[in-house]
Amino acid sequence: MIPLLVCDDSMMARKQLIRALPLDWPVHITQASNGQEALDAIRKGHGRVVLLDLTMPLMDGYQVLAQLRAEGLASQVIVVSGDVQEGAQRRVHELGALAFISKPADPDELREALIAVGLLRPAPAGSPITGVPGRATPDLQVNFRDALREVCIVAMGRAAALLAQVLGVFVRLPVPSVNLFEVSELHMALADAQRGERLSAVCQGFIGESIAGEALLLFHDAESEEIARLLDLRPNGEAEQAEMLLDLASILIGACLSGIAEQIDVRFSQDHPQLLGQHASVERLFQLNSRRWRKTLAVEISYAIEGHDLHFDLLLLFTETSIARLTRKIHYLMD
Repeated sequence: MIPLLVCDDSMMARKQLIRALPLDWPVHITQASNGQEALDAIRKGHGRVVLLDLTMPLMDGYQVLAQLRAEGLASQVIVVSGDVQEGAQRRVHELGALAFISKPADPDELREALIAVGLLRPAPAGSPITGVPGRATPDLQVNFRDALREVCIVAMGRAAALLAQVLGVFVRLPVPSVNLFEVSELHMALADAQRGERLSAVCQGFIGESIAGEALLLFHDAESEEIARLLDLRPNGEAEQAEMLLDLASILIGACLSGIAEQIDVRFSQDHPQLLGQHASVERLFQLNSRRWRKTLAVEISYAIEGHDLHFDLLLLFTETSIARLTRKIHYLMD
C-alpha cells in the first residue's frame, strides 16, 4: 500500500477527492486539515504521495512545498486547488509539485495525472477496473457551512484567475468566512474592521431557483489610484472613476456567481451592477441598503493583490428565505 496523504482544510474537499481516487490504486489514506498537520504526517512516513490544497489556514500549500524542499522530504506532490491562476500553477511546479489539478477533482483527470507522473499504472485495454481489497473509505460528515465555504473557494479561485489576467497581477486568496448574521451584527463587524476608512461600494442582485441575494464589493478610496494604474486608466472625475469600479466589479462578481451557480446547478439572473455609495463610511453604506436585509447568510472574501497595497472585499449576502433551498443544493453535493 502506498502511504497517501490528502491535505485540505475542507472536509468536503477531502471527501470529494477521496471519492475521486482510482479504485485500482493501492493506497493507505491519511488526512490533514492544514499544512502543519501535513508536514507532521509526512515526517512520520504517512505521505509518500501527497494531494495538497493551496488555500489553508496556519500553513498554506505553498509553504508546505517550500518546507518539503528545505527539509529534503521526498514526498511526491500533486496540487489540487481552486486557485487556478496561471501564476499559481507556475509557482507550485517551481516548488516541486509534479502536477496541478483544479477543484473539484474530476476522477478521469486525476487518473490521467497519476499515470502521467508515474504513480499509477494504466489499466490494460478492455480490462475492468476493480477496487483494492481492504481500502477503507472514511465516512466524513460534512456540515453545511464547510460545504458552502468549499463551493465559494472554487468560485473565488475562478474569479481571481480572471482578475489576475485583467490586471496582470497575482491574487492572494483567503479562506472565506461563512456566517449567519443579523444585518446589524454584520454592520457592526464591518464598521469595526474598516474603522475610519472611506469606501466606495458596488452591489449586484442575483436570483435563481428560490436562491436570492446581493453581492457587495467594497473598494477602499485610498487604493483607487493604484487600481487605475493597473488598468492603465486615468479617470477624469467621479463619473469615470465610478465606471472603472463598475467594470471591475462586473468581473469579480460575475465570475464568482457563475462559479457558484455551476457547482450547485442553478442559473442566476443578475441585475446590472450599481454604485451603492462613493467615498462613504461603512455606516453610510448600510444605511443606504439596510431596508433590503434583515438576516443574511454572509460569505466574506478579501482578495489581496501581491506586490501592491491593494485589496477588494467581496460580500455575498444570501436572503434568509434562500437558506433552505441553498441547504438542499449543498447537501446534494455532499451526497
